[in-house]
This record gives sequence, structure tokens and C-alpha cells, in this order.
Amino acid sequence: MIHTENTQPDTDKKTSWQSELIQWAAVLIGAIILAVLINSFVIVNAQIPSGSMENTIMTGDRVFGNRLAYTFSDPKRFDIIIFRYPDDESQLFIKRIIGLPGETVEIRNGSIYINGSEEPLEDVETKEPMEGSFGPYTVPEDCYFVMGDNRNNSRDSRYWEHTFVTRDEILGKAVFRYWPLNKMKFL
Repeated sequence: MIHTENTQPDTDKKTSWQSELIQWAAVLIGAIILAVLINSFVIVNAQIPSGSMENTIMTGDRVFGNRLAYTFSDPKRFDIIIFRYPDDESQLFIKRIIGLPGETVEIRNGSIYINGSEEPLEDVETKEPMEGSFGPYTVPEDCYFVMGDNRNNSRDSRYWEHTFVTRDEILGKAVFRYWPLNKMKFL
């Protein structure tokens, strides 16, 4: 009797192993591409480097912003936005919109007035009452006047060389604080 060695199972194992490796590589590459696309077109991830938005967002917090928030609508007063800093666009900042395009913003004795109104703006809750007087600032078309919620300790539109945030510098609307885990919340 002639005995022949069956090499078929070894070949099948090798083909099976290669096939599985290719499938895993395809899944990994697909996941990386999907993550890059989501990060580039859907969300913006920001870490808060300073106390300028306290007590709304604290130093070290991490926030997701929605890049699509202003695709079909304009930014609104009191939205918290993530944007490229007008004086150095390599830096990302996060602040609250106070003045809209075409408005005049004036701060008198710690209160904000829009378009010469006799009544101050009903502002959001801030860390402490704002001090000082600034402006008036007339917001150009397609621009926004922004301030931090920690009004007495925020480098914002009141102090910048390029006072206003242009629409194209806005990367997204801050929507969710995801870090620290025990303080997760929608903004």
C-alpha cells in the first residue's frame, strides 16, 4: 500500500488564518477612517485649559462640540461655541456668544446692554457678578462678540486685538461635557 501525506488541512489552516487577519485589518482600517471622518465633520473634541468658563465648565473638563450645529441655522445668543482664537488660529477657545452680527454691545458697571437698551441683558448665571465697563462694540456682519462665564477672569472679546469671532472660525457648538465622568452633562 502506498501511503500519501494529506497536506490539505495545513493549507486550509493557513488560508483561514490569512483570511481572518485580512478581515481584522479591514475592520481596524474602517474604524480608523470612520473615527477620522467623525472627528473632522461631525464632532469637535476640546479640553478646557483655563477657568474662564467656570462654573459652567471647569479647568480640565473635556467637551464634545457639534460641528453640524450651524449647518442650517445661525449661532444664537448664549450658545457656548468652540472656535479658533482670532488672534492665533492655531489655538482653540470656548466661550459664550453675547453679541450677534449687527448689534452694539456695551458693558456698564458690570451689566451688558444690547443696542442701547435701558434694560440690561438677562444674562446666564455667572461665577460672580461682573465688574467694570467696556465698549461699546459694534459687531460686524458674520461676526460674534463672546465672553467667558467667569467674567472677571476671562480673556475674551473685550481684550483681544481681533475683537470678534468670525463665522468661519466657529468649529461647533459645545453640547456635552464627557469628562470627568462623574460630571457628564449636556450643556
